[in-house]
Amino acid sequence: MKIIIIGAGEIGYDLASVLSKEKHDVIILDRDKESLSKASETLDVLCKEGNATSANDLNKAGVSEADIVISVTSVDEVNMIASMISKKLGAKMVIARVRNDEFSHKDSPLKATDLGIDVMINPELSAAQEIAQLLKRSAASDVINLADDLIQLVGIRLDRNAPLIGKTLIEYASENKDITFRVVAIARRGRTLMPRGPMKLQTFDQVFILAKTEDIPAIIATTGKSETDLNRIMIAGGTGIGTTIARILCGDEKKDWSVKLIEPNYERAEELAIELKNAMILNGNPTDPDLLASEGITDMDAFIAVTDDEESNIISCLMAKHLDVKKTVALVSKPDFIPLSQTIGLDAVVNKKVAASNEIHRYVRKGHVISVTELRGIKAEVIELLVSEKSKVVEKQIQKLKLPDGCIVGGVLCDGSVEIATGKTVIKADDRVMVFCLPEAIDKVTKLFSNA
Repeated sequence: MKIIIIGAGEIGYDLASVLSKEKHDVIILDRDKESLSKASETLDVLCKEGNATSANDLNKAGVSEADIVISVTSVDEVNMIASMISKKLGAKMVIARVRNDEFSHKDSPLKATDLGIDVMINPELSAAQEIAQLLKRSAASDVINLADDLIQLVGIRLDRNAPLIGKTLIEYASENKDITFRVVAIARRGRTLMPRGPMKLQTFDQVFILAKTEDIPAIIATTGKSETDLNRIMIAGGTGIGTTIARILCGDEKKDWSVKLIEPNYERAEELAIELKNAMILNGNPTDPDLLASEGITDMDAFIAVTDDEESNIISCLMAKHLDVKKTVALVSKPDFIPLSQTIGLDAVVNKKVAASNEIHRYVRKGHVISVTELRGIKAEVIELLVSEKSKVVEKQIQKLKLPDGCIVGGVLCDGSVEIATGKTVIKADDRVMVFCLPEAIDKVTKLFSNA
């Protein structure tokens, strides 16, 4: 595919890196020479200097021949104008980053399609929703909903005293025959391991387990952890993500959350106090231990650090963890920080670039792809696919399929009911299958389930 990315910032660069490695023809358009120079030197992409709101510059970049145009600059208005022009010039699909959720409302006088946008993404909203989901699964480092929320994939880090330490996966399964589940991956010291029966679990392994959503609490219990009800939440950073998390929690009709938000900028804190009437807004430095102590950090159930300074996010979460806060979540952007943060004891990390990539990927993938989710800290993805009636896998047991190395079929949704996959599971046309894949297996798996 020919893909044009408008904006060479963090998200644009990350998308260009991922898509170029998948052998797409990627062109980046930006006005900033330094950003373009970095992309040109480190990525297999073509960089063009130009104005995203100039029809002439967009035309020179080749949007008229583009299969997909992705506008991800930091300014909503620029993305909207670039989208309108790109669509007028003939771009087949236009994806735009728009943080203002006004255009997604049903009663909005201006719709995304009016702006030439086929798909509107909001990485900040996606990251906030992911954090809110993590607060509802207190023992998990990762939570991914699949099959219309009937199946969940959870990541669980094994502590020193975990009862599974030293046991093989065969032993783990045999001791828990009353629960149907599938271990789909293990992250160990920076490596991604595909599970095998004789493999022994080790201290600090991050185990990824797929099961029916209703069985997840029982799965968590097998790891020696317990699901703690988190109510009192402290958020560091009145950023777009921090504000959205507070809004989600304060607007939750099913649960009464107690939310405190710390914002360093006085004017911003005043604005938030007016906007978020059901949250307590504090002006101060979220890495100041005296402030945290005076505001009752030791009484908090969870601490969420989402400032624009990822080092501060990690430091403040470590301070909170040292003070026995049950769950800490830090926003990070540098990929190298993700495995580091897990090693030093943070409960979970969130990356808004990954959130954007997940949203965009299913429109780039060929075949009947329903969703694509990249897992943080390990090189793997979870793909949800619709099985084509022309596929060679139809009416065959999984154990008889010639699956490529580096993939595991975890679950199947058939006629509204879900099944955790076993070797004897039969794949049918129009089933939705959840497949865990290493990067080298993704294209082969997609073709296997989609094509004849």
